[in-house]
Amino acid sequence: MKLNAKFIDIDSAEPEILLNGQDAAAIGLKENDRINISGTRNVVAIVNISDTLVPRGEIFMPDGLMALCGVSNGEQVDVTYSEKPDSVRSIRRKMDGEVLTTSEISSIVNDIYESKLSKIEISAWLTALYINGMNIDEIADFTMAIAETGEIIRFNRSPVFDFHSLGGIPGNKITPIVVSIVAAAGIMIPKLSSRAISSACGTSDFVETFCDVEIDAENLKKVAEDVGGVFAWGGGMNLAPVDDIVINIEHPLGINPKAQMMASIMAKKVAVGATHLVLDIPTGKGTKVPTIEEAKSYARDFMDLGEKLGIRVECAITYADQPVGNAVGPILEARECIRILEGQDHPASVIEKACDIAGIILDMADIPGGSVKARDILKSGEAHRKFLEIVEAQGGNPDLKSEDLVPGKYSLDVISTKSGYIHNIHNKDIVYIAKTAGAPSDKGAGLMIHLKKGQRVEEGQPLFTIYAENETKLKRAREAAMRSPPMDIEGMLIKRVSSAGIRRCAG
Repeated sequence: MKLNAKFIDIDSAEPEILLNGQDAAAIGLKENDRINISGTRNVVAIVNISDTLVPRGEIFMPDGLMALCGVSNGEQVDVTYSEKPDSVRSIRRKMDGEVLTTSEISSIVNDIYESKLSKIEISAWLTALYINGMNIDEIADFTMAIAETGEIIRFNRSPVFDFHSLGGIPGNKITPIVVSIVAAAGIMIPKLSSRAISSACGTSDFVETFCDVEIDAENLKKVAEDVGGVFAWGGGMNLAPVDDIVINIEHPLGINPKAQMMASIMAKKVAVGATHLVLDIPTGKGTKVPTIEEAKSYARDFMDLGEKLGIRVECAITYADQPVGNAVGPILEARECIRILEGQDHPASVIEKACDIAGIILDMADIPGGSVKARDILKSGEAHRKFLEIVEAQGGNPDLKSEDLVPGKYSLDVISTKSGYIHNIHNKDIVYIAKTAGAPSDKGAGLMIHLKKGQRVEEGQPLFTIYAENETKLKRAREAAMRSPPMDIEGMLIKRVSSAGIRRCAG
């Protein structure tokens, strides 16, 4: 049926249109059916029906959908019924716990990419993965299907090394240090990073305080091949774009199916041409992987998946029961990271983790004594020189110094109300306070933690300092710290047991 396209000013999370009820009946449509709209391009959309809003002969479309169709207000489009895609049946099969074929998985991924599946259907897919999972062959097929929805970079150099952290720990600022050490050793490592989703600072959130992270695939290839290292934002390229669609849907659901998470990570590695990968698995209370047993299981699965994909994978299980280093928040993390590259020997936790991860990569590249060699490259200043080369190649200041980075001008110290020892640090509360202060969107917001687990604290001593870019957010962050204290302070004595007490109990 030929209908006149008319603009309607509505926000819609997915392609939706409004039709008159009589026109819908003539085409054989019901509410929530699909239609194919043929303009200069064909687009599938979900049907909503209204006799009061929409005159006969017209189809109301939001501007984004008009742009997809390539039509202007008032132009005619051809509207026909569209069958539910076959991938819906495959989703039902996975909901029943069945194993899907390569073609079924590819069809689901392509239909997500082409907007042929509604958000409800994609949610059903994610729920099915959460409940029933996938075997390793299915995950490998899923990974390749996601990667093939976008660009795949082909480097003129090989091998191509990469590393990735499963996340879940604040202050994990090691990426520029690892990349600089590895690149200084003559190994190519085009590292793509993410922005914060639920954390106070993603790697790209702090790297963009000193250089450009939004570079395209062509520029990524050039910088990596010329300089050896890159620390760019993965979302700035057309790499595995269907992954971003799925993440946006799974985030409100509050689920992260293991199969989806593994395919998501490895698809980006396939897309960037990685031949070798080190996976950091932070483990501890409150993380994605709370126990060593689960971490070992993840490691085995990722190594098996890497073998299926032709990527050599090694894993590092790391402690994650407190923040890495002392800084949490974009500028604070950037400054701490650069200070280490400049030669500062603190915080030890950042140096140790960065050098151990870099050392595994050097070992995989057949450079003997990887971890020791990594420390030598850092101490000698070679890593710092390489870091500044990468910064300049990504549009930053080649004379960058850590002092150039200044946190928010509003700050306050949170003081201990008693003496004792830091018994626990709650990562989630640290993140909550930093986000309340404005991180990561306010680059100067965050926390500087002055004491870590096991250290002695005296009454009246500062535990941490909150930074913010305005007084209102600073006040809110202080209130958040009072509501959710991120540190437990205890004495060393748990309980006194005396012989006198024992004799009285016996009598």
